Amino acid sequence: MSLLDQLSGTLVNVGTVLAGTALGLLVGHRLPERTQRTLLQTLSLVTLFLGLDMAASLNRVSGGAVPGVILALISLAAGAVLGEALGIEERLEGLGERLKRRFRGGGRFTEGFVAASLLFCIGPMTVVGGLQNGLTGDASTYILKSTLDGIAALALAGAYGIGVGFSALTVLLLQGGISLAAGALAGSLLGGADPESLKTNPAVLLITGTGGVTIVGISWNLMLAGLGIEDRRVRVGSLLPALLLAPLALWLSRLLA
Repeated sequence: MSLLDQLSGTLVNVGTVLAGTALGLLVGHRLPERTQRTLLQTLSLVTLFLGLDMAASLNRVSGGAVPGVILALISLAAGAVLGEALGIEERLEGLGERLKRRFRGGGRFTEGFVAASLLFCIGPMTVVGGLQNGLTGDASTYILKSTLDGIAALALAGAYGIGVGFSALTVLLLQGGISLAAGALAGSLLGGADPESLKTNPAVLLITGTGGVTIVGISWNLMLAGLGIEDRRVRVGSLLPALLLAPLALWLSRLLA
């Protein structure tokens, strides 16, 4: 399988994010501020639905006698401590600021970059789609994700500006990296599971549910932005280590059961 086959879904996703951003920049400034805020609120409600739907996966997994929601709580708490110690939120914002200075971005460049990067890269489609694309060349999951991300990029770009488009770099690096490393990742983390069985794999279910909770946090931040409130955001970036800690929590709970 060629490199292009493995990266086909990621490249489509990058294209839709850029296209959605371009369209948002084209029409966004022509919309009244009230309309822009309403669009953000609408996006936050849809994001909330997606997050809650993902979080429901926690009901389908357990580590011995420990329910999935407790495993997610432990993962999120430990992830928050680790994320704050590593300063992940600040590092993401710092990257956004460097891109802003390098490309002379204005307005809410950094906020748009961080919000879009987190929204586009947290969730089961990022992991499962990368494994499918990398192992078999099947880009169908990433193509579906691309459609959703393109629409979200349009709404976000109207409010935040060009910083949203630079989240395509995050998508390229993360999703492309997962696709290229798919064979090794499936063999070590998921026990060599075939792509179709990944959706019901306990580790994936726990990652999905934990990611869903963080996406609810993103929804909250989008709603605050739609209401014009900027100082009560959830520090979602600091919760990212929880996605890596979740499979470890599952393994330990089953080991101790």
